[in-house]
Amino acid sequence: MTSQASPFKVLDRGFKKTICLIPGWATDYRIFSLLELDYNYLLPVDFSPVNFKDKLSQLLKEEYPGKISLLGWSQGGFLAADFTLDNPGWIEELILVSMRRHYPACTLEGVRGQLNKSRKAYLYRFYLDCFCDADKESLSWFRKNLLRDYLSEMRTESLMEGLDYLSGAGLDLGRLASLEKTRFFHGAEDNIAPAAEVAQIQAGLPRAEFIYIKGCGHIPLLSRIFREEFYRG
Repeated sequence: MTSQASPFKVLDRGFKKTICLIPGWATDYRIFSLLELDYNYLLPVDFSPVNFKDKLSQLLKEEYPGKISLLGWSQGGFLAADFTLDNPGWIEELILVSMRRHYPACTLEGVRGQLNKSRKAYLYRFYLDCFCDADKESLSWFRKNLLRDYLSEMRTESLMEGLDYLSGAGLDLGRLASLEKTRFFHGAEDNIAPAAEVAQIQAGLPRAEFIYIKGCGHIPLLSRIFREEFYRG
């Protein structure tokens, strides 16, 4: 078990396998609160994309001699993919949720400008854009449990740090194509990472599995449908 000073929260849920859940931009580990998968969870509580890979490497070396799986959502997916490519012997399965191949520089610059103008106003619009009209249940839960905290707790400095990371992040399809077990999950109504772009990723990864979840936007993790699709087949 990790110490209290560990950057990871360990949830022993009584399962044999362990999965590390990596959150996306402008969120934290609480975005996985409704996720019900048959794993023990590693959750980054002291999270920064700058040092995440080093901290996870240290944890695995010290406390996890076997393999774990990685699930990265949005920005966290780039971190998960990069870590897996650098450390394939540690990873049983790579699971990427709500991905784009990369985020254009002009898009990120626009976000920086909006954050400098009004951080809360931009974040409020961003969070609402993460949900589609059909996913009212997930949006209702998010409003009740996370929206207020995120609007008050997400600091401009850490948000800009995340944007800096995204400016250099991208999926290396050539190297990812060599992995034995990779799955992509994507909300069919995603407005942040349009599902149409996933077709470009899919074309470059013939060995990977792609699952499109109807009635979900950018955060399909909050939908009860996600578990059904995760274990389908």
